[in-house]
Amino acid sequence: MAKITKDMTIGEIIRIDKAVIPVLLDAGMHCLGCPSAQGESLEEAAMVHGIDADSLIEEVNKVLQ
Repeated sequence: MAKITKDMTIGEIIRIDKAVIPVLLDAGMHCLGCPSAQGESLEEAAMVHGIDADSLIEEVNKVLQ
C-alpha cells in the first residue's frame, strides 16, 4: 500500500491510484488536470484552496487502505 504525504504532487498522487480523485474533488480541488497539479505539492494546493492539508491527507490515505 502506498502512503501519500503532503510533499507529493497532485500528479504523483493521482498516478498512484485514481481512486483518490473523488476525495480531492470533494475537498474543493477541481484543478486536478491543470499544469499546476503536476508541480504543486498537496500541501501547497491545500493552502491555495483553504483546505486543511493534514485532514485531506488522512482522507486520501483512507482510500488507499
